[in-house]
Amino acid sequence: MSDTVLTKSRSGGRAARVALRSAPLPDNMRPVRAGMPGGQYKPLTDAGVARIHAAALDALEQIGLSQAPPSGVEIMTKAGAILGDDGRLRFPRALVEDMLALAARNITLHGRDPKHDLHLSGSNVHFGTAGAAVHIVDLATNTYRDSTAQDLFDAARITHNLDNVHFFQRAMVCRDVVDNLEMDLNTIYACCAGTTKHVGTSFSDPHHVAPGFDMIHRIAGGEAAWRARPFISNSNCFVVPPMKFAEESCIAMEHCIRGGMPVLLLSAGQAGATAPAPIALAIVQAMAECLAGVVYVNAMAPGHPAVFGTWPFVSDLRTGAMSGGSAEQALLTAGCAQMHRFYDLPGGAAAGISDAKLPDMQAGWEQGITNVLAGLSGLNMVYESVGMHASLLGFCLESLVLGDDILGQVLRTIRGIDVTEDSTSIDAMKAVCLGGPGHYLGSDQTLKLMQTEYIYPALGNRMSPKEWVEAGRPMLLDKAIARKNDILARAQIQVDPAVDAAIRADYNIYFH
Repeated sequence: MSDTVLTKSRSGGRAARVALRSAPLPDNMRPVRAGMPGGQYKPLTDAGVARIHAAALDALEQIGLSQAPPSGVEIMTKAGAILGDDGRLRFPRALVEDMLALAARNITLHGRDPKHDLHLSGSNVHFGTAGAAVHIVDLATNTYRDSTAQDLFDAARITHNLDNVHFFQRAMVCRDVVDNLEMDLNTIYACCAGTTKHVGTSFSDPHHVAPGFDMIHRIAGGEAAWRARPFISNSNCFVVPPMKFAEESCIAMEHCIRGGMPVLLLSAGQAGATAPAPIALAIVQAMAECLAGVVYVNAMAPGHPAVFGTWPFVSDLRTGAMSGGSAEQALLTAGCAQMHRFYDLPGGAAAGISDAKLPDMQAGWEQGITNVLAGLSGLNMVYESVGMHASLLGFCLESLVLGDDILGQVLRTIRGIDVTEDSTSIDAMKAVCLGGPGHYLGSDQTLKLMQTEYIYPALGNRMSPKEWVEAGRPMLLDKAIARKNDILARAQIQVDPAVDAAIRADYNIYFH
């Protein structure tokens, strides 16, 4: 009899705890959420930060950047840049300091739904997608195939339903859309139709910016509504490392700035190839290139919202191949985040890239380590944090779903340990140890903190071996496939039906 009563008591207690964990919490009570402050990890000493800054200023004064478009030369020389006989623009220290003083800080990247707004201040951390993968990883056959507009739309829809993926920047190329203008328009619409979170995209040609804005204004409900809450940012590779402007990208950036679109100033050198091999000097070059971008933007439109996008990547020096999941990549990204804090600029960089071809153990450790260091360093925008494989060549929808679990655990480490009067009071210890049950499983304090102090994986398996066998030996990738399919079966298009119908009538949209 006593055994039966004990079993019922334990079962009822556990069921109650499971029900409590399953109940939704208000956002402000969740154990993790977008925009939690990081900054606990600092790979650079204060002296190291100062030395990198000084070297970046030296590079801008002595080396400068080449190949600026005529419009950019005019904008920057009027502000004080010097055009040399060799065609390179050089930037005096005083000019860089003046433009840094004008640069926007504490900016907000809007979502179409205000609950998804990203407040880029201090060391607030946000995770999202990015990249331009040309393949989709097909787990049904363990093969790579060309990515399509439908794949991009599906990735946006999945992201919309993941709590720990806070924004959606174009993650792959719509390779089924042959015409480049149609590809840029389908990219914009696939992202916006899939999610109301903040979206990032790019333009393959400056002439595509105007028709892109026409579509964006229709989605927003007019140009005034767009300018009041711009929900798309321009991911702009305005430089071609080392130390060259990318002319067409610069012109597209100018158009986007005039249209009221926030810009991501993206410098993506590869250490040992298009950036210096020493990690510190790779950071120096990235800082110099992005500081040139700060001059460009603020000479044109003082205080325009821009993300300081230092994205230096790493080479495997044995082969020259990119190694985005390496420890060196994690250090590069964290070092860049520390420099962002030094300049007090909203910053973004890459983490979470895997060199593994499939979502396997290698992918897990690469995504986990690089995302943890990025988050703990206080990086405002962690791009490419989920779904990316084969050093950015492949995107995996199931890996996107699995990445939500990884990012939940990463965000919990960013939050850290809450040390308060309540959390260090020994009253709970007294109640348990002095005449109590001798454990904390059912204590009021434990039940109170189950949801607010602890985070639980949606897919990660914490069963005992016996429970796992009794449950039919569930495999992680099978669960990821099932969750992906469930999300896509339930996901709704995130554009008003009348607007959607009008856009589909006027544009050649490749997804459904």
